[in-house]
Amino acid sequence: MLKAIVGMLGGIILSVMLTTGAAAQQTEIESTINGQLDAFKADNFEQAFTYATPTLQRLFQSPENFERMVTSGYPMVWRPAEVTYLELKEYEGSMWQKVQITDQKGFTHVLLYRMQQTEAGWRIGGVQILDAPGATA
Repeated sequence: MLKAIVGMLGGIILSVMLTTGAAAQQTEIESTINGQLDAFKADNFEQAFTYATPTLQRLFQSPENFERMVTSGYPMVWRPAEVTYLELKEYEGSMWQKVQITDQKGFTHVLLYRMQQTEAGWRIGGVQILDAPGATA
């Protein structure tokens, strides 16, 4: 009987630890994305560029190139009206954060952020625009 109770308590403690770790991870990832979105709102593309992974930074080479890509290809993240965090999932060594963004015109967009852990913390490794149910462009 005692062994069963100890085993059950161990399972509960492990479950709480895993949930707490996942919640902390979620908070850190959301903080990274929010930091970049705040930098975009302030037109601070140098700061926004720091939230990208080193791989993306090498790809774009400068905050100015990054700015051109964002303002022409991802205007909804440059000037979001509303941001809602959806599910976070792990796949092939990366965390994928789904985010719903309502733009300034009221259109809804669903994006998938590829998040990667670096020495500097969580960084954005790419963003994919998904089809949003009921969205119009």
